[in-house]
Amino acid sequence: MKYYLAVDIGASSGRHILGTLENGKMKIEEIYRFPNGMVEKDGHKYWDADALFGHIKAGMKKCAEIGKIPASIGIDTWGVDYALLDEAGERVSPVYGYRDSRTEGIDLEVYKVIPEDELYARTGIQKQPFNTIYQLTAAKKNDPGSLEKASSMLLMPDYFNFLLTGRRMTEYTNASTTQLLNPETYDWDFELIDKLGLPRRIFTKIAEPGTVLGSLKKEIAEEVGFDCSVVLPATHDTGSAVAAVPSAEDDTLYISSGTWSLMGCELKKADTSEESRKRNLTNEGGYDHRFRYLKNIMGLWMIQSAKAELAPDMSYGELCGAASEAAIGSIIPANDGRFLSPASMSEEVRAACRESGQDVPETPAEVAAVIYNSLAKCYADTLREIEEMTGVHYPCIHVIGGGSNADYLNRITAKFCQRAVYAGPSEATAIGNLLVQMIADGAVPDLETGRGLVFDSFDVTGYSWDD
Repeated sequence: MKYYLAVDIGASSGRHILGTLENGKMKIEEIYRFPNGMVEKDGHKYWDADALFGHIKAGMKKCAEIGKIPASIGIDTWGVDYALLDEAGERVSPVYGYRDSRTEGIDLEVYKVIPEDELYARTGIQKQPFNTIYQLTAAKKNDPGSLEKASSMLLMPDYFNFLLTGRRMTEYTNASTTQLLNPETYDWDFELIDKLGLPRRIFTKIAEPGTVLGSLKKEIAEEVGFDCSVVLPATHDTGSAVAAVPSAEDDTLYISSGTWSLMGCELKKADTSEESRKRNLTNEGGYDHRFRYLKNIMGLWMIQSAKAELAPDMSYGELCGAASEAAIGSIIPANDGRFLSPASMSEEVRAACRESGQDVPETPAEVAAVIYNSLAKCYADTLREIEEMTGVHYPCIHVIGGGSNADYLNRITAKFCQRAVYAGPSEATAIGNLLVQMIADGAVPDLETGRGLVFDSFDVTGYSWDD
């Protein structure tokens, strides 16, 4: 039996999932899971990249231990964050996390060079204060020595692939999140890079999802107990998740629900219009140059933070169930920047309710209910925006990722949006990662066939808005 290994690393945890094809269906098996999170030191937030790579190798060793050797491995992570490397492949600065404060006010520095509307027209990427363009500009302003020493910038999955193979490449879907990519050429916008005074040499060759990077370095193969191919999936986790949406229809709307909620559709051509910019919609790269036309919504980060503060001993399922029984109807602007990294999420939620004259949640269940209701309201608003921009009526919404297990959120999403909701699969990111590996290997002919395979292989739960 042929195995494929997906390493899916999110902002709060990572997992190794083996996939196989058996009797016309994809079978998956989680074999290793590990925690993740930003480390705070000296007033900054970092990723422990060394620990993460240690976990990548530990999960690979697990494959050898159980006798299920993968033919290939693919790694996906979140976007925008990166490692700067010198010629020898050593990091020349810490690996900053996107919630770090170093980019505060940096957007204004960028707009002195290129106005915000022109930047969107060039890249089609939604303004987020932590996009790579702002992080690199912050490095140029506050730590110019790191850029002077660097010979390459590798986004997180590309950095891990470099450690596995020794090859420095940047995968297309994740590169699009930098706000430094040209959506028409699918390559770096070097004119923009020059305007910003960033060194061209650090931007490595763009590679498409499905690219085979090569075999493991000898010392890595010896350490983990086997050799295999390293294949680029859509290395941006949402890119992989969207590849696994179990529908091949053009009128498909999705919510990739996890730490962030990414809600959108697929376009064949990026919409870089001024109206699209005003609505803060983004055109991220997808598999086969399908643009993920979507909006970043704060997502279950809010629930994760509130749970840690108020109900650490409750499971997410228990908290979600309790929220469904809470008698509170307050709605807050969940996508407001105040909820990005507050000192206390629960107190920030309460303050927002208090400031708007609404009922203030007291119990963990009430706080969770306000967050869930507010997310559903954001989804409904975004649905209307996307329909207005595309001129397409979307009859249903596919919720994929870990948030697809949040029954209450799925029910009120259907209610607020007045659309049918189909929830699942929950491991969409890993499944999309595996799917691209299988396509690269010739085991699955194309994405449309692959999406049908996903539909046939995994449970999907339906919710009607008028129940």
